[in-house]
Amino acid sequence: MVFVTPTAEQLGLYLGLPEIDGARADLLIAQAISLAQSVVRPLPDQATAVVLSVAGRAYVNPQQVSYETIGPMAVQRPAGSGGLYLTKADKAALKSLAGRGGAFSVDPTPVTASPAPTWPPDPDWRGEPGWSST
Repeated sequence: MVFVTPTAEQLGLYLGLPEIDGARADLLIAQAISLAQSVVRPLPDQATAVVLSVAGRAYVNPQQVSYETIGPMAVQRPAGSGGLYLTKADKAALKSLAGRGGAFSVDPTPVTASPAPTWPPDPDWRGEPGWSST
């Protein structure tokens, strides 16, 4: 499938907001897509979750405020909880969704390789001294 750009309404639903500024949401979604494409291009269709997460962080906390007091109420947010950026987890998720990630190994040895220490193999080679031919 092809990646479908999330809408401002979807961002509002994701954040649980009854009303959302459509133009601002569209801008943040476009910027979140650009950031995501710096990691994986083309974006996989499941990347919507990462794009909404990135745009949502920036929508609710654009100035990256970490501590705020209003009257008797005080709120402390975790460091790095605002602004438009990709976390390490976001990058890992994008790579995983695109099928990139995880460990793998490549064996460059040809199938026809011999344990002989020379190439082409020496037909008279019987192994190293002291090795058993069994």
